[in-house]
Amino acid sequence: MKIKLTSVYVNDQEKALRFYTEVLGLSKKADFSRGPFRWLTVTSPDDPDGTELQLALDDDPAAKAFAAAKLAKNQPALMLFTDDLEGDCERIKSRGGELRMPPTETTGSTIAMLADGCGNLVQLTQLAKW
Repeated sequence: MKIKLTSVYVNDQEKALRFYTEVLGLSKKADFSRGPFRWLTVTSPDDPDGTELQLALDDDPAAKAFAAAKLAKNQPALMLFTDDLEGDCERIKSRGGELRMPPTETTGSTIAMLADGCGNLVQLTQLAKW
């Protein structure tokens, strides 16, 4: 078995698509609608057939409550890993991204946090090299 898909709940799929592609640099993988339902996923341009992230609309009470609770506790809804945290943070800021926490050393990694503008925090992580 392998993980192929995970989801993050967003309050605006179009805005989320812009953030995750134009600001973070991910690639749109799937985008189709059936009635009011829209299936929208992005993936890493370095691994286009790898794990997909669904940008799921938070149109049900449970999804809204979950996303709001994570945000209220300052907990990321998503963690992305990088080998160049400083460079990625600079690139993200130059593309209009808002860092909520600058790169900060923690045990075993350096992390940064940013808002996706759609109700979520995204943590960027660079693992320490031992």
